[in-house]
This record gives sequence, C-alpha cells and structure tokens, in this order.
Amino acid sequence: MPAYERFSRFYDAAMDDPGPRAALVQDFIDRHHPDAASLLELGCGTGSILARLTPGPSLTGLDRSARMLDIAAQKVPGSRLIEGDMASFSLGEKFDVVICVFDSLNHLVEFDQWTSMFAAVYDHLNEGGLFCFDVNTVGELRRLGSEPPWVYDVEDNVMIMDVSCAEDGMSSWHIQIFEHVGESQYLLHEERIGELGVSLWRIRSALESTFALLEEVSDTGDPPTDDSVKAHFAFRRRP
Repeated sequence: MPAYERFSRFYDAAMDDPGPRAALVQDFIDRHHPDAASLLELGCGTGSILARLTPGPSLTGLDRSARMLDIAAQKVPGSRLIEGDMASFSLGEKFDVVICVFDSLNHLVEFDQWTSMFAAVYDHLNEGGLFCFDVNTVGELRRLGSEPPWVYDVEDNVMIMDVSCAEDGMSSWHIQIFEHVGESQYLLHEERIGELGVSLWRIRSALESTFALLEEVSDTGDPPTDDSVKAHFAFRRRP
C-alpha cells in the first residue's frame, strides 16, 4: 500500500464525513449485538470510524499502512492497532463484532481476496458474532468513472481525483495532490488506487453458507441494488 503511506497526511481532509458511516455501524451493533464486548475493524485507516463508536467494546484496528496507524493511535489512544493485510490475517483470537467500512473492501482488487477475507472474518468471530461492511456498488463505480475529474481544496493544497472504470468492474482512481510548499511552489504527489466493483448477488452468495443476512440497506434507507450508491450489510456468523 505505498499509495496510502504517502496519502495518509491528506486522507482525513480529503475524505467524506465518516460520521454517518460510524452511526450506521453503531446502529447495527445496538440492534443486533448490543452486548458486544470486542470489535475488530479491518482497513481501519486513520481511525475515524473507531473514534466515533460508543465506548464499551474493546477496540482493535488492522491496516496495512503503518503511517495510517500512527494517526489512528492519536485519535483512539485506547485501541489496539495492528499492521496487517485484511485479505489474509490470523490474530489467534475471536471478536464479537468485525467491521469493514468506508469502501475498504473494494480495495481488494481480486474477488479471491474478498472470499479469503470472508473466511478470515468467520474464523475471528465468536459464534453468533456480527459482521458489518459496506461497498461501493458496481453502478456507483460506473457513474464515478463517467464524471469529470473532481477538484478539492485540501487545507492549503489542491487535490484532483479522476476515476476510470473498465468493463470487468475494475476502476482506477488517479489521485494528484499538489502540496503547497512555498509562496508559489507545489510538490506533486500522484498515485493510482484500484477498486473492484462486485454484484451484490455475488457478495451474498459468497457469504450464505457461513453467515446469515440480518440487514442490508442503501444510503437512502431502501434495499440496495447494483445501481445504489452504497450497500451496507449486517451478517451474523452461523454456528
């Protein structure tokens, strides 16, 4: 993840408000596992979701970027943070809740990595444990790929983001950050980050033998489809 090592300084300023995502995760937990005592977040990034969860469960975050975890340690000082690959991890313990939000799952660019992660989540959940995640849908990635580049002011810097989408569901996020380093001088940071769009049917099918679907919802509160913006899921681990 060399991109996120360099992007970490700008990540929070550039990303959408994490509050609604955290609130939905908290709602899933309150309704489906209110007595949860432990939680693991996969792809925790800078800790913006962990920092917004109601105090109670012990919090653990896993991410491949050491620099992202350094920022998370400042935001969530009571959490345990682990550098690792969410596609294939083995921590030797189980949790009541595992979450993977903010489209982190889409950054696994081969579906075999998705199924590997699903198997690892199953192994790390207590019986009856809760698995919550969200994804950018196939339709949303296609829409983003058809839009012109976005230009953002990020503090004193400028970020340009351009998304292109291929027929196989892969999208490429071309990110350019012009860091203001002097009165009229800018330093360019440039990365390409991949995301994989997967049909919701395929996701449900990959999970149905080991997890029971409790709830699925789009950003509008309706049942999600492949043309929704986001799809949010809550599953329970089967015995």
